[in-house]
Amino acid sequence: MKHPQIILVTGASSGFGRVIATQLAAQGHIVYGSSRKAVSDNPGFTMLQLDITDPASVSNAISTILKEQGSIDVLVNNAGMGISGAIELTTEEEIQRQMNTNFTGAVRMCAAVLPFMREAGHGRIINISSIAGVLAVPFQAFYSASKFAIEGYSEALYQEVKPLGIQVCVVEPGDFQTGFTAQRQVSQTTLSHPQYEESFAKAMQNVELSENNGCRPEKLGKAICKLVNSRRPTFRTKVGPWEQVFFARIKPMLPFSLVDWLIRKFY
Repeated sequence: MKHPQIILVTGASSGFGRVIATQLAAQGHIVYGSSRKAVSDNPGFTMLQLDITDPASVSNAISTILKEQGSIDVLVNNAGMGISGAIELTTEEEIQRQMNTNFTGAVRMCAAVLPFMREAGHGRIINISSIAGVLAVPFQAFYSASKFAIEGYSEALYQEVKPLGIQVCVVEPGDFQTGFTAQRQVSQTTLSHPQYEESFAKAMQNVELSENNGCRPEKLGKAICKLVNSRRPTFRTKVGPWEQVFFARIKPMLPFSLVDWLIRKFY
Protein backbone atom coordinates (compact mmCIF):
# COMPACT_ATOMS: atom_id res chain seq x y z
CA MET A 1 0.00 0.00 0.00
CA LYS A 2 1.61 3.25 -1.15
CA HIS A 3 -0.73 5.53 0.80
CA PRO A 4 -3.92 5.22 2.87
CA GLN A 5 -7.16 5.05 0.92
CA ILE A 6 -10.41 6.79 1.89
CA ILE A 7 -12.88 3.89 2.07
CA LEU A 8 -16.63 3.64 2.69
CA VAL A 9 -18.03 0.25 3.76
CA THR A 10 -21.82 0.01 3.90
CA GLY A 11 -23.55 -2.27 6.40
CA ALA A 12 -20.62 -2.09 8.82
CA SER A 13 -22.39 -2.41 12.18
CA SER A 14 -21.99 -6.20 12.19
CA GLY A 15 -21.09 -9.25 10.14
CA PHE A 16 -19.06 -8.92 6.94
CA GLY A 17 -19.11 -5.13 7.01
CA ARG A 18 -17.72 -4.77 10.50
CA VAL A 19 -14.94 -7.29 9.80
CA ILE A 20 -14.06 -5.67 6.47
CA ALA A 21 -13.95 -2.17 7.96
CA THR A 22 -11.91 -3.34 10.96
CA GLN A 23 -9.31 -5.12 8.83
CA LEU A 24 -8.96 -2.21 6.41
CA ALA A 25 -8.58 0.27 9.26
CA ALA A 26 -5.92 -1.97 10.84
CA GLN A 27 -3.93 -1.69 7.62
CA GLY A 28 -3.84 2.09 7.95
CA HIS A 29 -6.66 3.05 5.62
CA ILE A 30 -9.09 5.83 6.55
CA VAL A 31 -12.33 3.90 6.87
CA TYR A 32 -15.93 5.01 7.21
CA GLY A 33 -18.54 2.41 8.02
CA SER A 34 -22.25 2.92 7.67
CA SER A 35 -25.37 1.56 9.30
CA ARG A 36 -29.07 2.16 8.76
CA LYS A 37 -29.42 3.01 12.44
CA ALA A 38 -27.10 5.18 14.49
CA VAL A 39 -24.29 3.22 16.18
CA SER A 40 -22.95 4.70 19.41
CA ASP A 41 -19.83 2.59 19.95
CA ASN A 42 -16.45 3.30 18.37
CA PRO A 43 -15.26 0.11 16.62
CA GLY A 44 -11.95 1.60 15.42
CA PHE A 45 -13.32 3.38 12.37
CA THR A 46 -15.77 6.22 11.81
CA MET A 47 -19.41 5.17 11.72
CA LEU A 48 -22.07 7.12 9.81
CA GLN A 49 -25.83 6.71 9.79
CA LEU A 50 -26.76 5.85 6.22
CA ASP A 51 -29.89 4.19 4.86
CA ILE A 52 -29.04 2.97 1.35
CA THR A 53 -32.75 2.91 0.45
CA ASP A 54 -33.06 6.66 1.15
CA PRO A 55 -31.48 8.99 -1.47
CA ALA A 56 -31.27 11.90 1.00
CA SER A 57 -29.49 9.74 3.57
CA VAL A 58 -27.00 8.56 0.95
CA SER A 59 -26.32 12.12 -0.19
CA ASN A 60 -25.78 13.35 3.38
CA ALA A 61 -23.31 10.58 4.21
CA ILE A 62 -21.28 11.09 1.02
CA SER A 63 -21.21 14.85 1.66
CA THR A 64 -19.89 14.26 5.19
CA ILE A 65 -16.99 12.13 3.94
CA LEU A 66 -16.12 14.54 1.15
CA LYS A 67 -16.21 17.48 3.58
CA GLU A 68 -13.87 15.70 5.99
CA GLN A 69 -11.53 13.95 3.54
CA GLY A 70 -12.00 15.59 0.15
CA SER A 71 -12.42 12.31 -1.74
CA ILE A 72 -13.66 8.73 -1.64
CA ASP A 73 -11.20 6.25 -3.13
CA VAL A 74 -13.03 2.97 -2.49
CA LEU A 75 -16.68 2.02 -2.03
CA VAL A 76 -17.48 -1.43 -0.62
CA ASN A 77 -21.16 -2.12 -1.26
CA ASN A 78 -21.82 -4.64 1.49
CA ALA A 79 -25.20 -3.69 3.02
CA GLY A 80 -27.93 -6.22 2.34
CA MET A 81 -30.68 -8.43 3.74
CA GLY A 82 -32.43 -11.72 2.98
CA ILE A 83 -36.01 -12.91 2.65
CA SER A 84 -36.90 -16.60 2.37
CA GLY A 85 -40.14 -18.17 1.24
CA ALA A 86 -41.96 -19.69 -1.70
CA ILE A 87 -41.95 -17.48 -4.80
CA GLU A 88 -45.72 -17.36 -5.25
CA LEU A 89 -46.30 -16.50 -1.59
CA THR A 90 -43.82 -13.63 -1.47
CA THR A 91 -45.65 -10.30 -1.34
CA GLU A 92 -44.88 -7.37 -3.64
CA GLU A 93 -43.80 -5.38 -0.59
CA GLU A 94 -41.28 -8.09 0.35
CA ILE A 95 -39.97 -8.28 -3.22
CA GLN A 96 -39.52 -4.51 -3.37
CA ARG A 97 -37.80 -4.47 0.02
CA GLN A 98 -35.39 -7.20 -1.04
CA MET A 99 -34.52 -5.61 -4.38
CA ASN A 100 -34.43 -2.04 -3.06
CA THR A 101 -31.88 -3.01 -0.42
CA ASN A 102 -29.64 -5.50 -2.20
CA PHE A 103 -29.73 -4.14 -5.75
CA THR A 104 -31.16 -0.63 -6.02
CA GLY A 105 -29.37 0.41 -2.82
CA ALA A 106 -26.03 -0.65 -4.26
CA VAL A 107 -26.81 1.14 -7.53
CA ARG A 108 -27.74 4.26 -5.54
CA MET A 109 -24.41 4.17 -3.72
CA CYS A 110 -22.46 3.78 -6.96
CA ALA A 111 -24.31 6.70 -8.53
CA ALA A 112 -23.48 8.83 -5.49
CA VAL A 113 -19.70 8.26 -5.59
CA LEU A 114 -19.07 7.97 -9.33
CA PRO A 115 -19.13 11.73 -10.13
CA PHE A 116 -16.35 12.33 -7.59
CA MET A 117 -14.34 9.32 -8.75
CA ARG A 118 -14.66 10.52 -12.35
CA GLU A 119 -13.46 13.97 -11.37
CA ALA A 120 -10.49 12.47 -9.53
CA GLY A 121 -9.68 10.16 -12.44
CA HIS A 122 -9.53 7.09 -10.21
CA GLY A 123 -11.56 5.01 -7.80
CA ARG A 124 -12.57 1.48 -6.95
CA ILE A 125 -16.02 -0.04 -6.38
CA ILE A 126 -16.33 -3.46 -4.75
CA ASN A 127 -19.83 -4.92 -4.95
CA ILE A 128 -20.63 -7.81 -2.62
CA SER A 129 -22.69 -10.35 -4.52
CA SER A 130 -23.05 -14.00 -3.45
CA ILE A 131 -22.58 -17.56 -4.64
CA ALA A 132 -26.39 -17.31 -4.80
CA GLY A 133 -25.81 -14.76 -7.57
CA VAL A 134 -24.51 -17.52 -9.83
CA LEU A 135 -26.40 -20.48 -8.34
CA ALA A 136 -30.11 -19.79 -7.79
CA VAL A 137 -31.21 -20.93 -4.33
CA PRO A 138 -34.70 -22.46 -3.85
CA PHE A 139 -36.94 -20.58 -1.42
CA GLN A 140 -34.57 -17.61 -1.64
CA ALA A 141 -35.49 -16.67 -5.19
CA PHE A 142 -35.59 -12.90 -4.72
CA TYR A 143 -32.37 -12.87 -2.75
CA SER A 144 -30.78 -14.76 -5.64
CA ALA A 145 -32.44 -12.43 -8.14
CA SER A 146 -31.01 -9.38 -6.35
CA LYS A 147 -27.52 -10.88 -6.49
CA PHE A 148 -27.86 -11.99 -10.13
CA ALA A 149 -28.78 -8.35 -10.81
CA ILE A 150 -25.61 -7.18 -9.03
CA GLU A 151 -23.59 -9.50 -11.25
CA GLY A 152 -24.98 -8.10 -14.50
CA TYR A 153 -24.86 -4.52 -13.27
CA SER A 154 -21.23 -4.88 -12.17
CA GLU A 155 -20.17 -6.33 -15.53
CA ALA A 156 -21.75 -3.44 -17.42
CA LEU A 157 -20.40 -0.85 -14.96
CA TYR A 158 -16.89 -2.30 -15.33
CA GLN A 159 -17.01 -1.72 -19.08
CA GLU A 160 -18.38 1.81 -18.77
CA VAL A 161 -16.01 3.24 -16.18
CA LYS A 162 -12.75 1.40 -16.90
CA PRO A 163 -11.73 4.04 -19.49
CA LEU A 164 -12.27 6.68 -16.78
CA GLY A 165 -9.74 5.11 -14.42
CA ILE A 166 -12.34 3.52 -12.14
CA GLN A 167 -12.07 -0.17 -11.27
CA VAL A 168 -15.03 -2.41 -10.47
CA CYS A 169 -14.89 -5.74 -8.63
CA VAL A 170 -17.58 -8.20 -7.62
CA VAL A 171 -17.16 -10.61 -4.70
CA GLU A 172 -19.23 -13.79 -4.33
CA PRO A 173 -19.21 -15.16 -0.76
CA GLY A 174 -20.45 -18.65 -0.02
CA ASP A 175 -21.67 -19.69 3.42
CA PHE A 176 -20.14 -17.83 6.37
CA GLN A 177 -20.77 -17.66 10.10
CA THR A 178 -22.39 -14.25 10.53
CA GLY A 179 -25.53 -12.75 12.00
CA PHE A 180 -27.13 -12.87 8.54
CA THR A 181 -28.60 -16.31 9.33
CA ALA A 182 -30.50 -15.12 12.41
CA GLN A 183 -31.59 -11.88 10.71
CA ARG A 184 -33.05 -13.54 7.60
CA GLN A 185 -36.77 -12.81 7.29
CA VAL A 186 -38.67 -16.10 7.06
CA SER A 187 -42.09 -16.34 5.41
CA GLN A 188 -44.53 -17.59 8.02
CA THR A 189 -47.09 -18.09 5.25
CA THR A 190 -44.76 -20.58 3.55
CA LEU A 191 -44.08 -22.38 6.85
CA SER A 192 -47.81 -23.03 7.26
CA HIS A 193 -48.61 -23.84 3.62
CA PRO A 194 -49.67 -27.50 3.19
CA GLN A 195 -47.77 -27.99 -0.08
CA TYR A 196 -44.62 -26.00 0.78
CA GLU A 197 -44.12 -26.30 4.54
CA GLU A 198 -42.17 -29.59 4.55
CA SER A 199 -39.80 -28.83 1.67
CA PHE A 200 -39.32 -25.23 2.86
CA ALA A 201 -38.50 -26.26 6.43
CA LYS A 202 -36.03 -28.89 5.22
CA ALA A 203 -34.34 -26.52 2.77
CA MET A 204 -33.94 -23.76 5.34
CA GLN A 205 -32.68 -26.21 7.95
CA ASN A 206 -29.92 -27.27 5.53
CA VAL A 207 -29.16 -23.65 4.64
CA GLU A 208 -28.83 -22.61 8.27
CA LEU A 209 -26.70 -25.64 9.12
CA SER A 210 -24.34 -24.86 6.24
CA GLU A 211 -24.12 -21.19 7.22
CA ASN A 212 -23.53 -21.94 10.91
CA ASN A 213 -20.71 -24.29 9.93
CA GLY A 214 -19.37 -22.01 7.22
CA CYS A 215 -16.18 -19.98 7.01
CA ARG A 216 -15.23 -17.27 9.46
CA PRO A 217 -15.93 -13.76 8.11
CA GLU A 218 -12.26 -12.84 8.52
CA LYS A 219 -11.62 -14.92 5.39
CA LEU A 220 -13.81 -12.60 3.36
CA GLY A 221 -12.21 -9.58 5.01
CA LYS A 222 -8.79 -10.70 3.82
CA ALA A 223 -10.12 -11.12 0.27
CA ILE A 224 -11.51 -7.56 0.31
CA CYS A 225 -8.23 -6.17 1.69
CA LYS A 226 -6.39 -7.87 -1.16
CA LEU A 227 -8.70 -6.24 -3.71
CA VAL A 228 -8.26 -2.82 -2.08
CA ASN A 229 -4.47 -3.07 -1.95
CA SER A 230 -3.91 -4.70 -5.34
CA ARG A 231 -2.78 -2.52 -8.22
CA ARG A 232 -4.75 -4.66 -10.68
CA PRO A 233 -7.55 -6.38 -8.75
CA THR A 234 -9.42 -9.28 -10.33
CA PHE A 235 -12.95 -8.49 -11.46
CA ARG A 236 -14.64 -11.55 -9.90
CA THR A 237 -13.65 -13.22 -6.62
CA LYS A 238 -15.34 -16.30 -5.17
CA VAL A 239 -14.64 -16.98 -1.50
CA GLY A 240 -16.09 -19.47 0.97
CA PRO A 241 -16.21 -23.23 1.56
CA TRP A 242 -14.11 -24.93 -1.13
CA GLU A 243 -16.93 -27.17 -2.36
CA GLN A 244 -19.25 -24.19 -2.95
CA VAL A 245 -16.54 -22.21 -4.73
CA PHE A 246 -15.65 -25.25 -6.87
CA PHE A 247 -19.29 -25.91 -7.80
CA ALA A 248 -19.86 -22.26 -8.73
CA ARG A 249 -16.77 -22.31 -10.95
CA ILE A 250 -17.68 -25.46 -12.86
CA LYS A 251 -21.44 -24.78 -13.12
CA PRO A 252 -21.18 -23.22 -16.63
CA MET A 253 -19.58 -26.44 -17.89
CA LEU A 254 -22.21 -28.78 -16.43
CA PRO A 255 -25.55 -29.80 -18.01
CA PHE A 256 -28.55 -28.21 -16.34
CA SER A 257 -29.94 -31.62 -15.33
CA LEU A 258 -26.80 -32.33 -13.27
CA VAL A 259 -26.81 -28.86 -11.68
CA ASP A 260 -30.48 -29.33 -10.80
CA TRP A 261 -29.78 -32.74 -9.24
CA LEU A 262 -26.88 -31.45 -7.14
CA ILE A 263 -28.86 -28.45 -5.84
CA ARG A 264 -31.86 -30.63 -5.03
CA LYS A 265 -29.59 -33.10 -3.24
CA PHE A 266 -28.20 -30.36 -1.02
CA TYR A 267 -31.49 -28.57 -0.30
